[in-house]
Amino acid sequence: MRASTFRRLMNLWPPFLFNSIRVQYVSEDWSELRVVLRLRPWNRNYVRTQFGGNLFAMTDPFWMLLAIHQLGNDYFVWDKAGAIEFVAPGREDVYAHFKLEASVVDELRAAAAGGEKVLRWFDVDVVTRGGEVVARVRKQLYVRLKPKARADAPDNAQSRAA
Repeated sequence: MRASTFRRLMNLWPPFLFNSIRVQYVSEDWSELRVVLRLRPWNRNYVRTQFGGNLFAMTDPFWMLLAIHQLGNDYFVWDKAGAIEFVAPGREDVYAHFKLEASVVDELRAAAAGGEKVLRWFDVDVVTRGGEVVARVRKQLYVRLKPKARADAPDNAQSRAA
């Protein structure tokens, strides 16, 4: 799927659409993504600030999705764990910027090359337009080379022939 199509579909996805979460940008190579959570009367909490569940929801799927597209179809990629630290009340629109560096993708591929499961933490800050940190979100990804890709790997083919 093209990144621009993905962005449009995510913006129509009911959990995002009805909570004023918008994907603003996805790079064509799936290495970068920006999302915004607009503060609206229907998504405020009791004290009129950003609802914590929405702060987590706006960041929830994106490390996994970027990794899936960067690694390709030969890998299982799942969310394993997540944590959020609320730093300051969100009294305005907030933003998150995800950037999955090529070097990190290479590290994941190398660590998973033998078929082992790889667990890696990724961090993103949720910030106001002025850069004030509202929340820090950590997500742990599970990455593993699929069995069929392991079987097709040259090292595995040689060990089967021996």
